[in-house]
Amino acid sequence: MTALTVAQALEAVYESLKQDNLDIDQHIDGLKAALKAEGKKEVAVEPARLAQNNRQGRKMMQSYFKKRGVTVTFTGEKD
Repeated sequence: MTALTVAQALEAVYESLKQDNLDIDQHIDGLKAALKAEGKKEVAVEPARLAQNNRQGRKMMQSYFKKRGVTVTFTGEKD
């Protein structure tokens, strides 16, 4: 099995979010492993690709991912 890149793992997360969080924990684990393999500590997410692109939705996502060991930032975030 080949390791996922961060971009591939993030794309799987976006797809999961689009499908009402189907297998989201597995995709977060894959993202966490990809980040570690690439020596990164956080991932930048595009807010426009989220189902709930509002402050509450972004903060909920950050909290959920952080509990699973992945730090999320948002591209173009001002707050």
